[in-house]
Amino acid sequence: MTETNEAGRPGEAHGARKAAGYGTGREALLRAAVRVVARGGLRKLTYRAVAQEAGVTHGLVVHHFGSRDALIEAALAHTIRTSLNTSALGSGTGRLADFSAGVSEMVSSDPDTQAFQYDLLLEARRRPELLTQVRVLYDEYFDATRRELSLMLPEGADDGLTRLVFAALDGLVLHQLVFEEPDVTEAALARLRSLLQLLDPANIPAAERI
Repeated sequence: MTETNEAGRPGEAHGARKAAGYGTGREALLRAAVRVVARGGLRKLTYRAVAQEAGVTHGLVVHHFGSRDALIEAALAHTIRTSLNTSALGSGTGRLADFSAGVSEMVSSDPDTQAFQYDLLLEARRRPELLTQVRVLYDEYFDATRRELSLMLPEGADDGLTRLVFAALDGLVLHQLVFEEPDVTEAALARLRSLLQLLDPANIPAAERI
């Protein structure tokens, strides 16, 4: 899947630098790759498209990543880091009120990051060679969810509960991405926290305990 190296024409690169001006560092190139995929899907992801979006030469993208597969993997890791850092999924406080407190704002402020991940997930269904890296990197989400649930719940969280809670969060993110209704997301998150609170025996009145 390594893309053939093509020499970019100086005129194009110079014009792109003027138009975009997003920067030339590795992180800037990853952000450009995310925008390309969010707008046109994974099939539009090429060295040249990323270079044009970032306003750099084609060769600079090749230098940083070497292959299209490496670019995809790095971009996915970048989006997951970004999501974990901005969603408060991994707040580490052990307080239910803090669990996923930034999810709706995360989607509103950076929808391209979420669109990239969903596009890659669907593409992995069509192209099994992508499934391994998607599975490994998505395990970071599951691990973060399990850690937070273990801090909040006395009995911790097994795989079933972890997957259930993350599936709820994932679905809310997808719906907000499409329908742009952050208030609906916030209301659903509040209900999810209320349900999780019931899993702590200390929150159940003594008369109702079995």
